[in-house]
Amino acid sequence: MKINALIAQQATQPLAAGQVELRDLQPDDVKIAILYCGVCHSDLHMARNEWGVSRYPLVPGHEIVGRVEATGANVTNVKVGDVVGVGVMVDSCGHCHFCQQQEEQYCEAGFTPTYNGTDKYTGGTTFGGYAQHVIVDRNFVVSVPQNLALGAVAPLLCAGVTVWSPLRHYNVKPGDKVGIVGLGGLGHMAVKLASALGAEVTLFTTSPEKGEDARRLGARQVVVSRDAQQMAACQASLDIILDCVAAPHDLDPYLATLKTNGQLVLVGIPDQPHPSPNVTPMVFRRLSISGTSIGSIRETQEMLDFCGQHNITADVEMITGDEIETAFARMLKSDVKYRFVIDMQKTRW
Repeated sequence: MKINALIAQQATQPLAAGQVELRDLQPDDVKIAILYCGVCHSDLHMARNEWGVSRYPLVPGHEIVGRVEATGANVTNVKVGDVVGVGVMVDSCGHCHFCQQQEEQYCEAGFTPTYNGTDKYTGGTTFGGYAQHVIVDRNFVVSVPQNLALGAVAPLLCAGVTVWSPLRHYNVKPGDKVGIVGLGGLGHMAVKLASALGAEVTLFTTSPEKGEDARRLGARQVVVSRDAQQMAACQASLDIILDCVAAPHDLDPYLATLKTNGQLVLVGIPDQPHPSPNVTPMVFRRLSISGTSIGSIRETQEMLDFCGQHNITADVEMITGDEIETAFARMLKSDVKYRFVIDMQKTRW
């Protein structure tokens, strides 16, 4: 079936409305009419082929909220009319160790990304959420709480679960002292979710003017990371830090703020490596640096249910598809609080 979509035809061209072909509905498939799609920084990287792996034509978008329009014969977990979400993955091998452990994001064969992946039925390219419809395997569809504003739910499908996964993996609990580095799309969700879990949140930022907003989102303390006195004042005070900054930077000042046995978890992916950290404090205080990738389908559903219970959504700015290139330009300047979301119902095709 042909659908309308915002398409990157090559790296040097702006996205433009056009049509792409989706596969026919299979017995395990769910066809979703897309209502909203969040704009992730990785969408811009892929549209411009900045990672060197883009295949054109390319339709970005992996923060999808929509309504079920049709289901295959084997589908029982959702029905026509349900409001559902789709995140970064639309398939995986299903039988490797990690898939069997419900950690599809670490599939040994590599999960199938929502866009720019290979469709296992057609051998063609998967197309993402900057479009009218998407067709997804039933096991990669999650339910969306009905009490939440749907447009503001969309970024939870990537930004939300990306920070939720390490918070759960490292068992963050009430009273834990959690540091968050950076107050962007990922960071603002990390502040909201960690504080809702009962943690005492410290936000590290290079921008003093973000302090008031960080406290509104749930941070107990704001530390300007360029201020040596402020950094020294919180030395050896934190249990875990989520580093949400996607630019290379010195990790040593943050390691210094961790207690013995503390964890520095990297969720931002810089385009160049971070400078090598000093090993000495890591050895003498048993500190760890780790990384984590998005989250599983089970974690995504758990996170959405938690957000429904605590009335948590992303802070978003709604746009139409016509405004995507303007949004990309503003995103490059960090001129958004904190995520753009495309309203597909108001987008002109």
